[in-house]
Amino acid sequence: MKTSKPITADDIVRVKLDSLIKLNQPASQLSLKSRRVHSQLSGNYTSTFKGRGMEFDEARPYQPGDDIRSIDWRVTARTGKTHTKLYREERERPVLICLDLRKPMFFASQQMYKSVLAAKTAALLAWSSSQHNDRLGGLVFSESQHCELRPQRGKSATLHFLKRITEHRAWEDNNHTEPSPRAGSNNTVNQALDRLRRVAKPGSLIFLISDFRNINQHTESTLAKMSRHNDLIMIFISDPLEQQLPPAGYYKLSNGVDEITINTANKIGREYYQQRFAAHQQYLKDCCKKFGIFFISVSTHQPLLGALQQGLGLSNKKR
Repeated sequence: MKTSKPITADDIVRVKLDSLIKLNQPASQLSLKSRRVHSQLSGNYTSTFKGRGMEFDEARPYQPGDDIRSIDWRVTARTGKTHTKLYREERERPVLICLDLRKPMFFASQQMYKSVLAAKTAALLAWSSSQHNDRLGGLVFSESQHCELRPQRGKSATLHFLKRITEHRAWEDNNHTEPSPRAGSNNTVNQALDRLRRVAKPGSLIFLISDFRNINQHTESTLAKMSRHNDLIMIFISDPLEQQLPPAGYYKLSNGVDEITINTANKIGREYYQQRFAAHQQYLKDCCKKFGIFFISVSTHQPLLGALQQGLGLSNKKR
């Protein structure tokens, strides 16, 4: 079947800067200024963003009723009297985008690699933040490289972020067969989140884009700490073949060099495979519900913009 807009190889196995720049226009339909976001954690409950970024202003003596989490321990230790931090609202909210380009993200059975979908997701969010005058920063990471960008405002900051995505070493690492660090290592995820937590100011809006493979208790602990003072949105990237095996038969899979054949005739095996994915997704949803994190699921076979709009509660449907 013919399509009106053929997909090029760059839209399938990797992204180019031009492709991400062209997402500037559709990003205008993805407003991050919405004060209320409908999340699909459990029954599409409605929650409110904590607000724009808060910048440290001064420390004053602690007063009854102050949030103990705002205690300034350095001033307290120096003066011998308990002090609390005061913040003022920043004019531009920091928006941080954490993009996972580990090896498990370079997989596809339909449309494009998960990594390509994730990169386009990051680009849409980056352009939207720029259009709303927010300061953009984030982290692009793989097993071999972490690229950290501190929040800055303006179109130039967005273009710089997109350039770092397209020039990341992961795109080249996954085009050859030399040995590499363990694919999907949870240490890589934890290191990325620890870095992100250090640069995230209170009130930041943080997007985590990944398949969240191999996360552990340390990951949960970091997410819990980050969610206390920031708005976190987890965007779960998946492929249809990860969700469910095809009907009974023999199928060939390839990484471009090696090729294997799988037999899906075993019904119990197919059901177990499907249940394992469902359990992973449910675990992520439960984790998000526990820590007040928004959860959005996006698959490579779905229209990306529509999935993000629905996940953020920005669709035009009447409620």
